[in-house]
Amino acid sequence: MKRSLSINLNKIALIRNSRAGNYPDLLAHADVCIKNGVDGITVHPRPDLRHITPKDVCDLSNLISNTKKVTNKSIEFNVEGNPFASKKNNYPGFIEIVNSVMPHQCTLVPDSASQLTSDHGFDLKVNSDKLYPVIQNLKSNGIRVCLFMDPEEEQVRLARELEVDRVELFTGPYAAAWGKGDISNIFEKYRVSASIANKLGMGVNAGHDLNLLNLTKFCTIPDLKEFSIGHALIVDAISMGLDKAIGSYIKIIKSS
Repeated sequence: MKRSLSINLNKIALIRNSRAGNYPDLLAHADVCIKNGVDGITVHPRPDLRHITPKDVCDLSNLISNTKKVTNKSIEFNVEGNPFASKKNNYPGFIEIVNSVMPHQCTLVPDSASQLTSDHGFDLKVNSDKLYPVIQNLKSNGIRVCLFMDPEEEQVRLARELEVDRVELFTGPYAAAWGKGDISNIFEKYRVSASIANKLGMGVNAGHDLNLLNLTKFCTIPDLKEFSIGHALIVDAISMGLDKAIGSYIKIIKSS
Protein backbone atom coordinates (compact mmCIF):
# COMPACT_ATOMS: atom_id res chain seq x y z
CA MET A 1 0.00 0.00 0.00
CA LYS A 2 1.39 3.41 -0.99
CA ARG A 3 1.31 6.04 1.73
CA SER A 4 2.13 9.63 0.94
CA LEU A 5 3.99 12.34 2.84
CA SER A 6 2.82 15.88 2.13
CA ILE A 7 4.94 18.54 3.80
CA ASN A 8 3.20 21.63 5.12
CA LEU A 9 5.39 24.66 4.39
CA ASN A 10 3.55 27.18 6.57
CA LYS A 11 6.41 27.43 9.08
CA ILE A 12 8.96 28.29 6.39
CA ALA A 13 6.72 31.16 5.27
CA LEU A 14 6.17 32.22 8.90
CA ILE A 15 9.92 32.62 9.44
CA ARG A 16 10.29 34.49 6.15
CA ASN A 17 7.51 36.90 7.05
CA SER A 18 9.22 37.87 10.31
CA ARG A 19 11.67 40.00 8.29
CA ALA A 20 11.58 41.99 5.09
CA GLY A 21 12.71 40.18 1.97
CA ASN A 22 12.55 36.56 0.86
CA TYR A 23 14.68 34.68 3.38
CA PRO A 24 14.20 31.80 3.80
CA ASP A 25 13.12 31.26 0.21
CA LEU A 26 9.87 29.26 0.25
CA LEU A 27 10.25 27.91 -3.29
CA ALA A 28 13.84 26.82 -2.68
CA HIS A 29 12.72 24.85 0.37
CA ALA A 30 9.82 23.34 -1.54
CA ASP A 31 12.30 22.24 -4.19
CA VAL A 32 14.47 20.57 -1.53
CA CYS A 33 11.39 18.71 -0.30
CA ILE A 34 10.56 17.53 -3.80
CA LYS A 35 14.13 16.44 -4.56
CA ASN A 36 14.21 14.44 -1.32
CA GLY A 37 11.22 12.31 -2.21
CA VAL A 38 8.09 13.88 -0.75
CA ASP A 39 4.83 13.06 -2.47
CA GLY A 40 3.10 16.37 -1.92
CA ILE A 41 3.22 19.96 -0.72
CA THR A 42 0.56 21.38 1.61
CA VAL A 43 -0.18 25.02 2.37
CA HIS A 44 -2.81 26.74 4.50
CA PRO A 45 -3.30 30.38 3.42
CA ARG A 46 -5.07 32.29 6.19
CA PRO A 47 -6.82 35.68 5.92
CA ASP A 48 -4.29 37.39 8.20
CA LEU A 49 -1.46 36.34 5.83
CA ARG A 50 0.63 35.29 8.81
CA HIS A 51 2.54 32.78 6.70
CA ILE A 52 1.44 31.48 3.29
CA THR A 53 0.23 34.25 0.98
CA PRO A 54 -1.97 34.00 -2.14
CA LYS A 55 1.16 34.68 -4.23
CA ASP A 56 2.92 31.76 -2.50
CA VAL A 57 0.05 29.47 -3.47
CA CYS A 58 0.36 30.53 -7.11
CA ASP A 59 4.16 30.26 -7.12
CA LEU A 60 4.11 26.78 -5.56
CA SER A 61 1.48 25.62 -8.03
CA ASN A 62 3.73 26.76 -10.87
CA LEU A 63 6.76 25.05 -9.31
CA ILE A 64 4.88 21.77 -9.05
CA SER A 65 3.60 22.06 -12.63
CA ASN A 66 7.12 22.81 -13.93
CA THR A 67 8.52 19.86 -11.96
CA LYS A 68 6.07 17.61 -13.76
CA LYS A 69 7.09 19.03 -17.15
CA VAL A 70 10.83 18.77 -16.54
CA THR A 71 11.15 15.52 -14.58
CA ASN A 72 7.80 13.79 -15.24
CA LYS A 73 7.53 13.48 -11.45
CA SER A 74 4.02 14.02 -10.10
CA ILE A 75 3.86 16.02 -6.87
CA GLU A 76 0.43 16.61 -5.34
CA PHE A 77 -0.54 20.09 -4.27
CA ASN A 78 -2.90 20.31 -1.30
CA VAL A 79 -4.41 23.67 -0.36
CA GLU A 80 -6.22 23.69 2.97
CA GLY A 81 -8.29 26.27 4.77
CA ASN A 82 -11.68 27.53 5.83
CA PRO A 83 -14.06 27.44 2.85
CA PHE A 84 -16.05 30.33 4.31
CA ALA A 85 -13.07 32.69 4.69
CA SER A 86 -14.06 35.65 2.52
CA LYS A 87 -12.14 38.48 0.89
CA LYS A 88 -10.26 40.70 3.32
CA ASN A 89 -7.72 43.33 2.25
CA ASN A 90 -5.09 41.44 0.21
CA TYR A 91 -6.73 38.09 0.88
CA PRO A 92 -9.11 37.29 -2.02
CA GLY A 93 -11.06 34.57 -0.18
CA PHE A 94 -10.17 30.92 0.29
CA ILE A 95 -12.28 29.44 -2.48
CA GLU A 96 -11.05 32.12 -4.87
CA ILE A 97 -7.45 31.10 -4.08
CA VAL A 98 -8.24 27.43 -4.63
CA ASN A 99 -10.02 28.04 -7.93
CA SER A 100 -7.12 30.17 -9.16
CA VAL A 101 -4.65 27.26 -8.98
CA MET A 102 -6.84 24.14 -9.18
CA PRO A 103 -4.81 21.98 -6.76
CA HIS A 104 -4.98 18.21 -6.75
CA GLN A 105 -6.62 18.28 -3.32
CA CYS A 106 -8.47 20.85 -1.24
CA THR A 107 -8.74 20.13 2.48
CA LEU A 108 -11.54 22.08 4.11
CA VAL A 109 -10.79 23.11 7.69
CA PRO A 110 -13.11 24.88 10.17
CA ASP A 111 -10.52 27.28 11.58
CA SER A 112 -11.43 30.79 12.65
CA ALA A 113 -9.36 33.94 12.27
CA SER A 114 -8.54 33.91 15.99
CA GLN A 115 -7.12 30.39 16.09
CA LEU A 116 -3.36 29.95 16.49
CA THR A 117 -3.64 26.69 14.55
CA SER A 118 -6.33 24.22 13.49
CA ASP A 119 -7.64 22.55 16.64
CA HIS A 120 -10.87 20.71 15.76
CA GLY A 121 -12.75 19.09 12.92
CA PHE A 122 -16.07 20.03 11.35
CA ASP A 123 -19.32 19.48 13.20
CA LEU A 124 -21.35 18.23 10.26
CA LYS A 125 -24.59 18.27 12.24
CA VAL A 126 -24.24 22.05 12.02
CA ASN A 127 -22.25 22.71 8.84
CA SER A 128 -23.44 20.15 6.28
CA ASP A 129 -25.94 22.39 4.48
CA LYS A 130 -23.34 25.12 3.99
CA LEU A 131 -20.57 22.74 3.01
CA TYR A 132 -22.44 20.67 0.44
CA PRO A 133 -22.53 23.25 -2.41
CA VAL A 134 -18.89 24.17 -1.78
CA ILE A 135 -17.87 20.52 -1.98
CA GLN A 136 -19.83 19.93 -5.16
CA ASN A 137 -18.34 23.01 -6.80
CA LEU A 138 -14.79 21.88 -6.04
CA LYS A 139 -15.49 18.34 -7.22
CA SER A 140 -16.99 19.66 -10.47
CA ASN A 141 -13.63 21.32 -11.13
CA GLY A 142 -11.83 18.01 -10.73
CA ILE A 143 -10.41 18.80 -7.29
CA ARG A 144 -10.30 16.02 -4.70
CA VAL A 145 -12.12 17.21 -1.59
CA CYS A 146 -11.05 16.28 1.93
CA LEU A 147 -12.73 17.29 5.20
CA PHE A 148 -10.76 17.91 8.39
CA MET A 149 -12.54 15.73 10.97
CA ASP A 150 -12.36 14.60 14.56
CA PRO A 151 -12.24 10.81 15.02
CA GLU A 152 -15.95 10.44 15.73
CA GLU A 153 -17.99 7.72 14.05
CA GLU A 154 -21.15 9.80 13.58
CA GLN A 155 -19.23 12.68 12.02
CA VAL A 156 -17.38 10.37 9.63
CA ARG A 157 -20.66 8.87 8.45
CA LEU A 158 -22.05 12.35 7.85
CA ALA A 159 -19.00 13.15 5.74
CA ARG A 160 -19.94 10.33 3.39
CA GLU A 161 -23.36 11.91 2.88
CA LEU A 162 -21.60 15.05 1.63
CA GLU A 163 -19.85 12.95 -1.05
CA VAL A 164 -16.34 13.98 -0.08
CA ASP A 165 -13.43 11.97 -1.42
CA ARG A 166 -11.43 11.83 1.79
CA VAL A 167 -11.38 12.80 5.44
CA GLU A 168 -8.29 14.01 7.27
CA LEU A 169 -8.33 12.86 10.86
CA PHE A 170 -7.22 15.63 13.23
CA THR A 171 -4.44 13.91 15.19
CA GLY A 172 -3.87 16.69 17.74
CA PRO A 173 -5.53 14.83 20.64
CA TYR A 174 -3.53 11.69 19.86
CA ALA A 175 -0.29 13.67 19.83
CA ALA A 176 -1.20 15.51 23.03
CA ALA A 177 -1.82 12.21 24.82
CA TRP A 178 1.44 10.65 23.67
CA GLY A 179 3.83 9.88 26.53
CA LYS A 180 1.24 10.60 29.21
CA GLY A 181 0.07 7.08 29.95
CA ASP A 182 -2.18 4.56 28.23
CA ILE A 183 -3.37 5.90 24.89
CA SER A 184 -5.19 2.76 23.76
CA ASN A 185 -8.67 4.29 24.07
CA ILE A 186 -7.91 7.39 22.03
CA PHE A 187 -5.91 5.39 19.49
CA GLU A 188 -8.87 3.05 19.05
CA LYS A 189 -11.09 6.00 18.14
CA TYR A 190 -8.79 6.79 15.25
CA ARG A 191 -8.56 3.17 14.14
CA VAL A 192 -12.35 2.75 14.16
CA SER A 193 -12.95 6.08 12.42
CA ALA A 194 -10.45 5.22 9.69
CA SER A 195 -12.00 1.78 9.23
CA ILE A 196 -15.51 3.24 8.91
CA ALA A 197 -14.35 5.86 6.42
CA ASN A 198 -12.68 3.23 4.28
CA LYS A 199 -15.73 0.97 4.36
CA LEU A 200 -17.84 3.93 3.23
CA GLY A 201 -15.55 4.48 0.27
CA MET A 202 -13.57 7.47 1.53
CA GLY A 203 -9.81 7.74 1.67
CA VAL A 204 -8.23 8.66 4.99
CA ASN A 205 -5.51 11.25 5.57
CA ALA A 206 -4.02 12.23 8.91
CA GLY A 207 -2.33 15.27 10.27
CA HIS A 208 -1.50 17.65 13.12
CA ASP A 209 1.40 17.35 15.56
CA LEU A 210 2.55 13.97 14.27
CA ASN A 211 6.29 13.59 14.83
CA LEU A 212 9.14 11.08 14.83
CA LEU A 213 8.10 9.76 18.25
CA ASN A 214 4.37 9.18 17.75
CA LEU A 215 4.18 8.54 14.01
CA THR A 216 5.18 4.86 13.95
CA LYS A 217 2.26 3.72 16.10
CA PHE A 218 -0.21 5.80 14.13
CA CYS A 219 1.06 4.18 10.95
CA THR A 220 -0.23 0.81 12.21
CA ILE A 221 -3.75 1.96 11.31
CA PRO A 222 -4.51 0.24 7.99
CA ASP A 223 -5.20 1.97 4.69
CA LEU A 224 -4.12 5.50 5.56
CA LYS A 225 -3.33 7.40 2.36
CA GLU A 226 -1.58 10.62 3.28
CA PHE A 227 0.19 12.25 6.20
CA SER A 228 0.32 16.03 6.27
CA ILE A 229 3.24 17.04 8.48
CA GLY A 230 4.74 20.47 8.90
CA HIS A 231 5.54 21.91 12.32
CA ALA A 232 7.42 18.92 13.75
CA LEU A 233 9.32 18.21 10.56
CA ILE A 234 10.55 21.80 10.27
CA VAL A 235 11.58 21.74 13.94
CA ASP A 236 13.50 18.49 13.34
CA ALA A 237 15.14 20.10 10.32
CA ILE A 238 16.81 22.66 12.61
CA SER A 239 18.96 19.95 14.20
CA MET A 240 18.96 17.28 11.47
CA GLY A 241 18.91 19.31 8.27
CA LEU A 242 15.85 19.36 6.02
CA ASP A 243 16.97 16.50 3.81
CA LYS A 244 17.65 14.14 6.71
CA ALA A 245 14.43 15.13 8.49
CA ILE A 246 12.43 14.36 5.36
CA GLY A 247 14.19 11.02 5.00
CA SER A 248 13.39 10.08 8.60
CA TYR A 249 9.67 10.74 8.13
CA ILE A 250 9.56 8.97 4.77
CA LYS A 251 11.26 5.92 6.28
CA ILE A 252 8.57 5.56 8.94
CA ILE A 253 5.66 6.19 6.59
CA LYS A 254 6.86 3.93 3.78
CA SER A 255 8.06 1.05 5.95
CA SER A 256 5.15 0.78 8.41
